[in-house]
Amino acid sequence: MEQPRCQPRWAVEQRLMSSSTERISKAVKFLTAGSAGYLQKWLTLGVLIGIVSGVGSILFYLAINWVLKLMLGLGAGYVPPVPGGEGLTIATAAARNWAIPISTALGGLISGLIVFKFAPEAEGHGTDAAINAFHNKDGVIRKRVPVVKLIASAITIGSGGSAGREGPVALIGAGFGSVVADVFKLNRRDRRIALAVGIGSGVGSIFKAPLGGAILSSEILYRRDFEFEALLPSFVASIVGYSIFGAWNGWTPIFLVPVQSVFQRPTELIGYAILGIACGLLGRLYGWAFYRVRGLFRSLKVRDYLKPAIGGLLVGVAGMFLPQVLGMGYGWIQFAINGDFAALPLVVMGVVVLAKIVATSLSIGSGGSGGVFAPGLVIGAMLGGTVWSLLKVATPIVPPTAAGFVIVGMMALFGGIAKAPLAIMIMVSEMTGNYNLLVPCMISVVIAYFLTGDSYIYENQVNSRADSPAHRAEYSVPLLKKIRIGEAMVTTLITAPPESTVSDLDNLMKARKIDAVPIVSGGRLEGIVAVLDIARVAENRRNQTTARDIMTTKLKVGYADEYLYDALVRMTENNVSHLPIVDPARPGSLVGLLAFHDIAVTYETPREGTALND
Repeated sequence: MEQPRCQPRWAVEQRLMSSSTERISKAVKFLTAGSAGYLQKWLTLGVLIGIVSGVGSILFYLAINWVLKLMLGLGAGYVPPVPGGEGLTIATAAARNWAIPISTALGGLISGLIVFKFAPEAEGHGTDAAINAFHNKDGVIRKRVPVVKLIASAITIGSGGSAGREGPVALIGAGFGSVVADVFKLNRRDRRIALAVGIGSGVGSIFKAPLGGAILSSEILYRRDFEFEALLPSFVASIVGYSIFGAWNGWTPIFLVPVQSVFQRPTELIGYAILGIACGLLGRLYGWAFYRVRGLFRSLKVRDYLKPAIGGLLVGVAGMFLPQVLGMGYGWIQFAINGDFAALPLVVMGVVVLAKIVATSLSIGSGGSGGVFAPGLVIGAMLGGTVWSLLKVATPIVPPTAAGFVIVGMMALFGGIAKAPLAIMIMVSEMTGNYNLLVPCMISVVIAYFLTGDSYIYENQVNSRADSPAHRAEYSVPLLKKIRIGEAMVTTLITAPPESTVSDLDNLMKARKIDAVPIVSGGRLEGIVAVLDIARVAENRRNQTTARDIMTTKLKVGYADEYLYDALVRMTENNVSHLPIVDPARPGSLVGLLAFHDIAVTYETPREGTALND
């Protein structure tokens, strides 16, 4: 008799995977079956996600402006300056300066009530929530979350809170990607890709940066890796979203840049390298301060919905004396790019570098809703202008105007701490309509990226695909090479003597819910009988046929100190489903039994302390 047969190798490997991995395998087969099917699927899904991202960006943009006019405009008589691509950049004083803290505190209170009542996971910066859903929630986002995020963030930003609009639109796009997955019954792999595509298309739409947004969808999920499967679908979705938003808002980049902002002298790279060092160090401070303030608010013994009001009040008080910390701050970046030091004195610029970090930490770290991208750009821009003013005495290493340092500062600071250097470089280039600074930008961003080290602004990022639960199965072979057979085998053995009838064996397997029984006589392993062996015996002969008649005697065995990978190879090469484990000192002495099911459990549930990427 032959030892119990298993399915072909491809089926064995598929059986080893968890349900999520099985779906991944099916998706891969679908994608490789024909490029036409792949293109048709993601062209359709990308267009749908892009449409919602574009429309969502418009609604969010309108909501921010409406709340801004209602709360800061009517309440405090103050409207922050806007960047050149969105109107005239004009700085005005608040008519009722004392009302600014009332506006920011009220905005924080309303935002907190909405968030903690309807969707607590919408607090903080939305991009991180989307990243968390990708890695840890199979790409699932509750349908109400994007709506709650849109409303709460519009209130936070419009009332004067220091926050950006990238987080909410990223979550809007990601949330609709999750909805699309439900409608089309996508598997977990495709659901995650749809979510990532939503992140990129949302950001690419509202910032008029389609290429950068598409790359961001792949880069923002990891600190040192890319989700490359999301890249091509993101191109489709980001272009569609950008086209819709641009058709409504206009095609002018957000920031207008003077023509003379061009890199021309190689000696300037010294100055840009110094800027990269400053951005890396300040980026670390940004990440540390944000999570330190958030920790303080979480330990505060008050109702959760009151915490954003407290944070908003403190930001409003600071805004009475330093209005540059209120809202997104894009208008102040425009002043810095223009070199308008009458509206934005260099001393004020230096103070804003630190004040904006504190204000953003208070607005979002307290539980308020908004993004950290826009504040990061403001901090980087102000730092760039400050460093330029300090180095301008050394003429050969700085350009004649501050614009180049302001733009590169935006890229370097946030590209480093967000762990998305490539996407941020391209996004800021698109937002400024200026690609002339890519060479100095590469110097600054690389230095800032390495100096930030393990510091981060998105805490749910993981280092690489190997560290993500979304890709755990893909990296399980190294795991199988670390775990011994003895850790996975069954040691509570159910055996039978050779004289047992096939009928008795059949009843035993059904009662114990097993599919193989080792045959042992006098403490020595004689063979093994599996369900398939029993199935070959006619019903009317099972009481007369014994285990000795049908058992497999030419056994392939294993040893407890071997690795699971060795067992897997032996079982698949010999096309068997169970591996008896014997004592090497006494080959006939059975000590355990290893089935594919036991390997599968280990495959999808790593042992404590075993790293997949060691």
